Amino acid sequence: MVLLQPDPFLNELTSMYERTKEKGSVWVTLKRSSMKCKARINKMKTNEEAIEYRCLVRATDGKKTISTSQLSAKEHQKFQSSYATVLKAHMSALKKRERKDKRKAAEGETKDGNSKKPAAKKAAK
Repeated sequence: MVLLQPDPFLNELTSMYERTKEKGSVWVTLKRSSMKCKARINKMKTNEEAIEYRCLVRATDGKKTISTSQLSAKEHQKFQSSYATVLKAHMSALKKRERKDKRKAAEGETKDGNSKKPAAKKAAK
C-alpha cells in the first residue's frame, strides 16, 4: 500500500477509474485514524493529551492499493470537492438500470384485459 499526498492520490485514483472503465471495479474506503499505534493512543489518553484524528482514504482495484491521509478541516473540504469532481467525471461507466414505467405497464394491462379477473361463465342447464 502506497501512502500518497492528496493531489497525487486523486491523480492515481483517476487513472484507476480509467483503467477499469470497460471492465472492473474500484473500491474506495474512508476511515477515521490517528495514524498511531494503540499503545501510544492509550498513553496519550492517560496523560489527557488531545488525539488528532485524520481521515484515511484507501482505494483499490484489486491489483493496486493506494491511500492518503488529510490533516486539517480545510484540507478535507478541498479534498472532498476534488474527490466529488473525480467521481462525477467517471459516473458514465456505470450501467444504466432498466426501469418500467408504472403507468404504461398499468395501461397495457387494462387494454389487454389482463388486470381484471375473468368473469365466471355459468353453465346453462
